[in-house]
Amino acid sequence: MAQYAILIHTKAEVIPGAREAHERHFEDLVNSGALVAAFALQPADTATSIRGDVVTDGPFVDAKEVIAGFAIIEAPDLDAALKIARANPATQQGGGVEVRPVEGGFIADRPATA
Repeated sequence: MAQYAILIHTKAEVIPGAREAHERHFEDLVNSGALVAAFALQPADTATSIRGDVVTDGPFVDAKEVIAGFAIIEAPDLDAALKIARANPATQQGGGVEVRPVEGGFIADRPATA
C-alpha cells in the first residue's frame, strides 16, 4: 500500500472549535487503520528559519496561511488518499490540505522512556 503525506494548511488565527474537530478527525483516521503518523506543529511565530548562513525568526515563507501539521497515511492509490484528505477539517475551516506521495522515509527506533 502506498504512503501519502498530507500537509495541513490553516489560517494563522485560531478558529473556535478547530482543535476539537481535528482531534475527532485524528481518531477517525486511527480507527480506520489508514494513519501511519501525525504531528501538530506549534504556532508559526515559534518557527526559526535558516537559508544559507542566515537565521531568522518566523516561518520560512510569510503568508496568510501556515502549515499547522502533517500526517502520513496509507492508501491503495491517490484517489483513496484524496478522499481521506478531503475529510480533514482544515478544508472546511478556511484552510486546505496538500497531498503528496511519500518517496521514502525513516523513523528512528528509540528506547522507551520511563
